[in-house]
Amino acid sequence: MSIQIGDSIPEVTLKHIHDGVRVVDTPTLFAGKKVVLFAVPGAFTPTCSERHLPGFVEHFDAFRQRGIEVICVAVNDPFVMQAWGESAGVPEGLHMISDGNGELIRAMGLEMDASAYGMGLRARRFALYADDGVVRQLFVEAPGEYKVSSAEHVLAHLN
Repeated sequence: MSIQIGDSIPEVTLKHIHDGVRVVDTPTLFAGKKVVLFAVPGAFTPTCSERHLPGFVEHFDAFRQRGIEVICVAVNDPFVMQAWGESAGVPEGLHMISDGNGELIRAMGLEMDASAYGMGLRARRFALYADDGVVRQLFVEAPGEYKVSSAEHVLAHLN
């Protein structure tokens, strides 16, 4: 069963690049903060690179003005996430987090099998808004769609 509004973000460890590979746990990322987490099936893939990440880059300041941190997560390694962020012009403060083994995505019940495309386990495309580690809003895309998890949609529907 997938994560629902009112659920806490599962406690797992993830990785990111900051002066080398760093481990970060979800309580550190979410506790005491307002956070929008958006997940993509894969770095450097078409919709993710042409629309999803660029939308959050474009609207990053609008989230920050509301006191909301922004985290991008994908089932890719931290080096790929860093390179993708650099190529996309991700601003400092927009966190590019690696869920390389899909632990967070599986714990949230939002994984998908992309083996038919040679990609193995991946994240479904989604966005969520969490306050102090509790999911307050959840926007999960239907397979193959990109509508409700866009930065524009999330901003328009924040409580």
